Amino acid sequence: MTARAAERSVADWLVRLHDASRRRSYTGTFVVSSASGAMSSARIWHVCDGEQQMERVEALSGPPRTTIRRNDQVVTFLPEAKVARIEKQESSALFPNLLDSVDPAIAEFYGVRQQGSDRVAGFDTDIVLLQPKDPLRFGYRIWSEKKTGLVVKLQTLDTEGRVLEQAAFSELQFEAPVRMDKLAQMMGNTEGYRVEKAEQVRTTPAAEGWALKAPVPGFKSMSCWRRATAGVTESVLQWVFSDGLASVSLFVEPYDRQRHGQEAALAMGATHTLTRRMSDKGGDWWLTAVGEVPAATLKAFAQGLERRK
Repeated sequence: MTARAAERSVADWLVRLHDASRRRSYTGTFVVSSASGAMSSARIWHVCDGEQQMERVEALSGPPRTTIRRNDQVVTFLPEAKVARIEKQESSALFPNLLDSVDPAIAEFYGVRQQGSDRVAGFDTDIVLLQPKDPLRFGYRIWSEKKTGLVVKLQTLDTEGRVLEQAAFSELQFEAPVRMDKLAQMMGNTEGYRVEKAEQVRTTPAAEGWALKAPVPGFKSMSCWRRATAGVTESVLQWVFSDGLASVSLFVEPYDRQRHGQEAALAMGATHTLTRRMSDKGGDWWLTAVGEVPAATLKAFAQGLERRK
């Protein structure tokens, strides 16, 4: 590892990784596996032109699915159902899922340690370990291509340092001949598909009558949306938080006895989900908290959420 690599701070590393994911055109096949044995793979085409980003991700396992993204506009094609879902997603789906900007305060919650070099998908890489400084977040071991900084392998580690989930390119080609106009044409070709457009309105938690009694350390409010769901009368509030690496979404909707079952806490790979019924003078609510964070973190969010009107 170079002397420059050894000197990088947490923020330095994240800026390098983020810039690489946005500025490089590439194609590749990546595989995601969890400690439970679950595995999935997909083919990715990514192209950039200045500030414009486009990528196509085609599932190679499970039900056929193709997702095409242009910046924050996303179309998901489900060929078996002949459905094309159109939505807006603010958070980047690039690999890895980093924020658009890096907050220097992230160093308060993660430390960084270099762990040498390795080869992944035929490329020389630097290995860096991002270690959480509290039990509210997971750790990350990252392999980044030495020349470009692109992340080619990523492990999510639990609070004991065990691998919960791993995503890695098994094959990768830089500067591949990916054309933005070709992807744009594919994105707009919904002929033969039933188009479902997600209805969403930007809002604020205060305007919707919700607040956190106490912040969860390191996590900042990123966005808040009211989303309409097909076949459901009441819309759902989505409040998104991030610490710069991990993200948590709180979904709140009126409680429906027919649709909402037992309260539960579930885990799939690095993703945890908590569901809970909440009651106040104004009625009953159903909370779904989801994030790649320990169960205790979701519990902290659930316990802190309160109705203000």
